[in-house]
Amino acid sequence: MTDALHATPVPANGAAATAIPPERLPRHVAIVMDGNGRWAEQRSRPRTFGHRAGVKAVRAAVESCVRLGIPSLTLFAFSSENWSRPPAEVRALMVLFLKALDREVDHLHENGVRLRFIGDPTAFPVDLQARMQAAVERTSANATLALNVAANYGGRWDIAQAARRVAQAVAAGTLAPDAIDAGTLGAHLSLAGQPDPDLLIRTGGDHRISNFLLWQLAYAELYFTEVLWPDFDERCMLRAITDFARRERRFGKTGAQLRAEAGP
Repeated sequence: MTDALHATPVPANGAAATAIPPERLPRHVAIVMDGNGRWAEQRSRPRTFGHRAGVKAVRAAVESCVRLGIPSLTLFAFSSENWSRPPAEVRALMVLFLKALDREVDHLHENGVRLRFIGDPTAFPVDLQARMQAAVERTSANATLALNVAANYGGRWDIAQAARRVAQAVAAGTLAPDAIDAGTLGAHLSLAGQPDPDLLIRTGGDHRISNFLLWQLAYAELYFTEVLWPDFDERCMLRAITDFARRERRFGKTGAQLRAEAGP
Protein backbone atom coordinates (compact mmCIF):
# COMPACT_ATOMS: atom_id res chain seq x y z
CA MET A 1 0.00 0.00 0.00
CA THR A 2 1.57 3.30 -1.01
CA ASP A 3 1.29 6.56 0.85
CA ALA A 4 -2.12 8.17 0.43
CA LEU A 5 -0.62 11.64 0.76
CA HIS A 6 -2.77 13.24 -1.89
CA ALA A 7 -5.79 10.95 -1.69
CA THR A 8 -6.52 10.71 2.02
CA PRO A 9 -7.25 13.97 3.82
CA VAL A 10 -6.39 13.88 7.51
CA PRO A 11 -8.20 16.20 9.93
CA ALA A 12 -6.49 18.16 12.67
CA ASN A 13 -4.70 16.00 15.22
CA GLY A 14 -7.36 15.91 17.90
CA ALA A 15 -10.16 15.35 15.40
CA ALA A 16 -8.24 12.54 13.70
CA ALA A 17 -7.70 10.75 16.98
CA THR A 18 -11.36 10.90 17.98
CA ALA A 19 -12.65 10.06 14.48
CA ILE A 20 -11.16 6.54 14.57
CA PRO A 21 -13.22 4.04 16.61
CA PRO A 22 -11.02 2.35 19.22
CA GLU A 23 -11.74 -1.09 17.77
CA ARG A 24 -10.30 0.06 14.41
CA LEU A 25 -6.97 1.13 15.89
CA PRO A 26 -3.99 -1.21 15.61
CA ARG A 27 -2.90 -2.85 18.82
CA HIS A 28 0.70 -2.91 17.68
CA VAL A 29 2.53 -0.72 15.16
CA ALA A 30 5.96 -1.64 13.77
CA ILE A 31 8.08 0.88 11.88
CA VAL A 32 11.10 0.55 9.60
CA MET A 33 12.63 3.99 10.06
CA ASP A 34 14.30 4.51 6.70
CA GLY A 35 15.69 7.59 4.97
CA ASN A 36 17.93 9.31 7.53
CA GLY A 37 20.99 9.20 5.30
CA ARG A 38 19.19 10.43 2.20
CA TRP A 39 17.56 13.21 4.22
CA ALA A 40 21.00 14.43 5.24
CA GLU A 41 22.45 14.06 1.73
CA GLN A 42 19.65 16.21 0.33
CA ARG A 43 20.91 18.94 2.66
CA SER A 44 24.59 18.35 1.80
CA ARG A 45 25.24 17.17 5.34
CA PRO A 46 26.88 13.98 6.69
CA ARG A 47 24.63 10.94 7.05
CA THR A 48 25.02 11.14 10.82
CA PHE A 49 23.21 14.49 10.71
CA GLY A 50 20.16 12.61 9.42
CA HIS A 51 20.40 10.01 12.17
CA ARG A 52 20.38 12.77 14.78
CA ALA A 53 17.35 14.36 13.11
CA GLY A 54 15.59 11.00 13.18
CA VAL A 55 15.50 11.00 16.98
CA LYS A 56 12.86 13.75 16.86
CA ALA A 57 10.66 11.54 14.67
CA VAL A 58 11.02 8.71 17.19
CA ARG A 59 9.66 10.96 19.91
CA ALA A 60 6.73 12.00 17.67
CA ALA A 61 5.86 8.35 16.95
CA VAL A 62 5.95 7.45 20.63
CA GLU A 63 3.81 10.43 21.62
CA SER A 64 1.29 9.66 18.86
CA CYS A 65 0.86 6.09 20.09
CA VAL A 66 0.44 7.26 23.68
CA ARG A 67 -2.23 9.79 22.67
CA LEU A 68 -4.11 7.29 20.52
CA GLY A 69 -3.96 4.53 23.13
CA ILE A 70 -2.00 2.08 20.95
CA PRO A 71 -0.50 -0.45 23.37
CA SER A 72 2.67 -1.52 21.50
CA LEU A 73 5.20 0.12 19.18
CA THR A 74 8.28 -1.57 17.72
CA LEU A 75 10.99 0.47 15.99
CA PHE A 76 13.72 -0.99 13.77
CA ALA A 77 16.71 1.01 14.99
CA PHE A 78 19.72 -1.08 13.95
CA SER A 79 19.63 -4.30 11.98
CA SER A 80 22.12 -7.15 12.16
CA GLU A 81 23.09 -6.19 8.59
CA ASN A 82 23.88 -2.56 9.51
CA TRP A 83 27.33 -3.58 10.79
CA SER A 84 28.41 -3.66 7.13
CA ARG A 85 28.01 0.12 6.84
CA PRO A 86 31.13 2.35 6.90
CA PRO A 87 32.87 1.97 10.30
CA ALA A 88 32.73 5.73 10.97
CA GLU A 89 28.94 5.73 10.52
CA VAL A 90 28.54 2.70 12.80
CA ARG A 91 30.66 4.36 15.51
CA ALA A 92 28.62 7.54 15.19
CA LEU A 93 25.39 5.53 15.49
CA MET A 94 26.64 3.94 18.71
CA VAL A 95 27.43 7.36 20.20
CA LEU A 96 24.06 8.72 19.07
CA PHE A 97 22.27 5.70 20.53
CA LEU A 98 23.99 6.25 23.86
CA LYS A 99 23.18 9.97 23.99
CA ALA A 100 19.58 9.43 22.88
CA LEU A 101 19.08 6.86 25.63
CA ASP A 102 20.37 9.23 28.30
CA ARG A 103 18.28 12.12 26.97
CA GLU A 104 15.01 10.31 26.28
CA VAL A 105 14.64 7.82 29.13
CA ASP A 106 13.26 10.45 31.52
CA HIS A 107 10.67 11.53 28.96
CA LEU A 108 9.67 7.92 28.30
CA HIS A 109 9.36 7.15 32.00
CA GLU A 110 7.25 10.25 32.69
CA ASN A 111 4.83 9.19 29.95
CA GLY A 112 4.40 5.63 31.21
CA VAL A 113 6.41 4.00 28.44
CA ARG A 114 7.98 0.58 29.12
CA LEU A 115 11.17 0.23 27.10
CA ARG A 116 12.52 -3.08 25.82
CA PHE A 117 15.30 -3.95 23.41
CA ILE A 118 15.02 -6.91 21.07
CA GLY A 119 17.99 -8.36 19.26
CA ASP A 120 21.45 -9.56 20.29
CA PRO A 121 23.03 -6.89 22.54
CA THR A 122 26.36 -8.66 22.97
CA ALA A 123 27.94 -6.97 19.92
CA PHE A 124 27.43 -3.49 21.40
CA PRO A 125 30.03 -1.71 23.56
CA VAL A 126 29.80 -2.71 27.22
CA ASP A 127 28.88 0.81 28.37
CA LEU A 128 26.01 0.92 25.89
CA GLN A 129 24.76 -2.49 27.05
CA ALA A 130 24.76 -1.20 30.63
CA ARG A 131 22.81 1.93 29.70
CA MET A 132 20.30 -0.16 27.77
CA GLN A 133 19.74 -2.46 30.73
CA ALA A 134 19.41 0.50 33.11
CA ALA A 135 16.77 2.10 30.89
CA VAL A 136 14.83 -1.18 30.70
CA GLU A 137 14.89 -1.59 34.47
CA ARG A 138 13.85 2.00 35.13
CA THR A 139 10.75 1.77 32.92
CA SER A 140 9.84 -1.86 33.64
CA ALA A 141 6.76 -1.05 35.73
CA ASN A 142 5.19 1.30 33.18
CA ALA A 143 2.07 0.19 31.32
CA THR A 144 0.88 2.98 28.98
CA LEU A 145 2.93 1.87 25.96
CA ALA A 146 5.29 -1.03 25.32
CA LEU A 147 8.12 0.42 23.23
CA ASN A 148 10.32 -2.24 21.65
CA VAL A 149 13.54 -1.05 20.04
CA ALA A 150 15.06 -3.57 17.64
CA ALA A 151 18.84 -3.19 17.90
CA ASN A 152 21.24 -5.65 16.26
CA TYR A 153 18.08 -7.46 15.29
CA GLY A 154 17.19 -9.65 12.32
CA GLY A 155 14.04 -11.65 11.69
CA ARG A 156 15.97 -14.77 10.70
CA TRP A 157 18.09 -14.47 13.85
CA ASP A 158 14.89 -14.21 15.91
CA ILE A 159 13.42 -17.40 14.44
CA ALA A 160 16.75 -19.23 14.75
CA GLN A 161 17.20 -18.34 18.42
CA ALA A 162 13.62 -19.41 19.14
CA ALA A 163 14.20 -22.73 17.36
CA ARG A 164 17.39 -23.21 19.38
CA ARG A 165 15.49 -22.77 22.64
CA VAL A 166 12.84 -25.24 21.55
CA ALA A 167 15.55 -27.73 20.55
CA GLN A 168 17.19 -27.33 23.96
CA ALA A 169 13.86 -28.10 25.65
CA VAL A 170 13.48 -31.23 23.53
CA ALA A 171 17.03 -32.32 24.33
CA ALA A 172 16.39 -31.76 28.04
CA GLY A 173 13.28 -33.92 27.87
CA THR A 174 10.91 -31.13 28.94
CA LEU A 175 9.21 -30.87 25.54
CA ALA A 176 8.02 -33.65 23.25
CA PRO A 177 8.73 -33.11 19.52
CA ASP A 178 5.11 -33.89 18.69
CA ALA A 179 4.02 -31.01 20.95
CA ILE A 180 5.84 -28.39 18.89
CA ASP A 181 3.52 -26.07 16.97
CA ALA A 182 3.43 -22.43 15.91
CA GLY A 183 2.50 -21.36 19.42
CA THR A 184 5.50 -23.18 20.88
CA LEU A 185 7.93 -21.37 18.61
CA GLY A 186 6.11 -18.05 18.99
CA ALA A 187 6.48 -18.23 22.77
CA HIS A 188 10.27 -18.05 22.34
CA LEU A 189 10.40 -15.13 19.90
CA SER A 190 11.54 -11.67 20.94
CA LEU A 191 8.05 -10.18 21.13
CA ALA A 192 6.45 -13.08 22.99
CA GLY A 193 3.65 -11.87 25.23
CA GLN A 194 2.70 -8.95 22.98
CA PRO A 195 0.20 -8.98 20.11
CA ASP A 196 1.71 -9.38 16.67
CA PRO A 197 2.00 -6.10 14.77
CA ASP A 198 -1.23 -5.16 13.00
CA LEU A 199 0.43 -2.42 10.98
CA LEU A 200 3.91 -2.14 9.49
CA ILE A 201 4.98 1.33 8.38
CA ARG A 202 8.08 1.81 6.24
CA THR A 203 9.31 5.30 5.46
CA GLY A 204 11.75 6.31 2.74
CA GLY A 205 10.02 4.88 -0.33
CA ASP A 206 11.33 1.29 -0.42
CA HIS A 207 8.76 -1.52 -0.52
CA ARG A 208 10.33 -4.35 1.48
CA ILE A 209 10.50 -5.50 5.10
CA SER A 210 14.30 -5.98 5.24
CA ASN A 211 14.46 -9.00 7.56
CA PHE A 212 12.29 -7.31 10.18
CA LEU A 213 9.88 -9.38 12.33
CA LEU A 214 9.52 -12.05 9.64
CA TRP A 215 7.36 -14.32 11.81
CA GLN A 216 5.32 -11.62 13.52
CA LEU A 217 4.34 -9.72 10.34
CA ALA A 218 2.50 -12.68 8.82
CA TYR A 219 -0.88 -10.87 8.81
CA ALA A 220 0.22 -7.26 9.24
CA GLU A 221 -1.13 -4.53 7.00
CA LEU A 222 1.72 -2.85 5.11
CA TYR A 223 1.95 0.89 4.63
CA PHE A 224 4.76 2.42 2.56
CA THR A 225 5.43 6.14 2.33
CA GLU A 226 7.92 8.23 0.38
CA VAL A 227 8.40 10.47 3.43
CA LEU A 228 11.93 10.19 4.81
CA TRP A 229 12.08 9.27 8.48
CA PRO A 230 13.21 12.65 9.90
CA ASP A 231 10.13 14.23 8.27
CA PHE A 232 7.71 11.58 9.58
CA ASP A 233 5.71 13.60 12.10
CA GLU A 234 2.44 13.10 13.97
CA ARG A 235 0.39 14.03 10.90
CA CYS A 236 2.16 11.30 8.91
CA MET A 237 1.47 8.80 11.69
CA LEU A 238 -2.21 9.73 11.77
CA ARG A 239 -2.40 9.32 8.02
CA ALA A 240 -1.03 5.78 8.30
CA ILE A 241 -3.38 4.92 11.19
CA THR A 242 -6.38 6.34 9.32
CA ASP A 243 -5.49 4.27 6.26
CA PHE A 244 -5.23 1.15 8.43
CA ALA A 245 -8.61 1.81 10.05
CA ARG A 246 -10.31 1.81 6.64
CA ARG A 247 -9.00 -1.59 5.61
CA GLU A 248 -10.90 -4.88 5.80
CA ARG A 249 -8.75 -7.49 7.49
CA ARG A 250 -9.91 -10.96 6.48
CA PHE A 251 -7.25 -13.34 7.89
CA GLY A 252 -7.99 -15.88 5.16
CA LYS A 253 -11.77 -15.49 5.26
CA THR A 254 -13.98 -13.89 2.63
CA GLY A 255 -15.55 -10.48 3.00
CA ALA A 256 -18.99 -12.12 3.03
CA GLN A 257 -17.97 -14.31 5.98
CA LEU A 258 -16.80 -11.33 7.96
CA ARG A 259 -20.02 -9.42 7.30
CA ALA A 260 -22.09 -12.43 8.35
CA GLU A 261 -20.09 -12.79 11.58
CA ALA A 262 -20.54 -9.08 12.32
CA GLY A 263 -24.31 -9.45 12.07
CA PRO A 264 -26.84 -6.72 11.26
